[in-house]
Amino acid sequence: QVQLVESGGGLVQAGGSLRLSCAASRSIFSINRMGWYRQAPGKQRELVAHIFSSGFKHYLDSVKGRFTISRDNVKNTVYLQMNSLKPEDTAVYYCNAYGLKYDNWGQGTQVTVSS
Repeated sequence: QVQLVESGGGLVQAGGSLRLSCAASRSIFSINRMGWYRQAPGKQRELVAHIFSSGFKHYLDSVKGRFTISRDNVKNTVYLQMNSLKPEDTAVYYCNAYGLKYDNWGQGTQVTVSS
C-alpha cells in the first residue's frame, strides 16, 4: 500500500500552466505504474497520463503535446506539468499508484481553467 497526496491545483486562465505534484508515503521506485486521472462534474473519471517503472509514458490524446508526466524516485514524487491549459481541462485531478497487490488513490486536487 502507498498513501498519495496531491498538490498544485488552482485557478488559472486559459493558456496558462500548472504543475501538479503527487507525494508518496514510500519509495515509488518499484511501483509498476503511476498515473494521473481527472474527473469533471457530471463526467466519468478518465486517464490523463501513465508513467511506468520502465519509463514508458502514455497520454490521453487531448493532452498530448501539452501535458508531461514525470517521476522523481528520490523524492518519491510524480509530477504532471500542464501547459496551454484549456477550460475543458477543468476537473479534479487524482494521482494513482498501481501494482499487483494495490491500487491506491490520492484525495484529488482541483484544477479550474477560466476562459
